[in-house]
Amino acid sequence: MKFKRQSTEEMSINLTPLIDVVFLLLIFFMVSTTFTRESHLEIVLPEADAEAAEIQADQVDVVITASGDISVNGRPLVDNDAQTLRRAVAEVTEGNNELPFIITADAQTAHELVVRAMDVAGRLGFSKLSITTTRSPRD
Repeated sequence: MKFKRQSTEEMSINLTPLIDVVFLLLIFFMVSTTFTRESHLEIVLPEADAEAAEIQADQVDVVITASGDISVNGRPLVDNDAQTLRRAVAEVTEGNNELPFIITADAQTAHELVVRAMDVAGRLGFSKLSITTTRSPRD
């Protein structure tokens, strides 16, 4: 007796509907995505309400003007380079890095110059770093 053989079909998944759905999702996300725009933030720096510290005779006072001129203990520097500032501070302190290091900067001073002065203080080993502030006008 001859039995009829059943034909075996190769099973496969049709990917065409899946690809259609992926393309539709892609179009949906492209249309609904909002792109961020670059915006500029206005920053208001805090003011100190604490009592003013007493001025000590033995301290390093770095003053930075709005135009970028730097002076160390009242002596103006020829330029605002980090090496010039480092040499001036080392000359004033004579290697004593236990002195208070005070940075006074104008409100319009470039942030880079303040960070440069802080970096010089850190590289020379100063641990008593202060930044002067103004009193709040509401007092």
